[in-house]
Amino acid sequence: MCLATPMQVIRMEGSDGGTTALCEGRNGVERLDTLLTGPLAPGQWVLGFLGAAREVIDAERAAQIEEALLALESILNSGADNDDVIRAAFADLIDREPQLPEFLRPKSPQGGFL
Repeated sequence: MCLATPMQVIRMEGSDGGTTALCEGRNGVERLDTLLTGPLAPGQWVLGFLGAAREVIDAERAAQIEEALLALESILNSGADNDDVIRAAFADLIDREPQLPEFLRPKSPQGGFL
């Protein structure tokens, strides 16, 4: 399974700021292409996937994603039914209906989202 992982920017590389950022995440240090995000500042968080920074995120979102990934690892490694682990790591998803992202929501005739 391929998942984007949170990574924190160490520095931009290359001439004039470059298009590559040196980042650190759960799997160590990696160079990410920043053509999708634009220049990044040291300390910023991004979602890294297949060698590219896909999205800039805040520290809170990075921590939330990291918790979810740790919970998945725990579940996969335990082989047991871990309802408590699931509820703790995915608390923001428990007891609520799924929500479409804003860009997929139908628009009302007045132009707002339904």
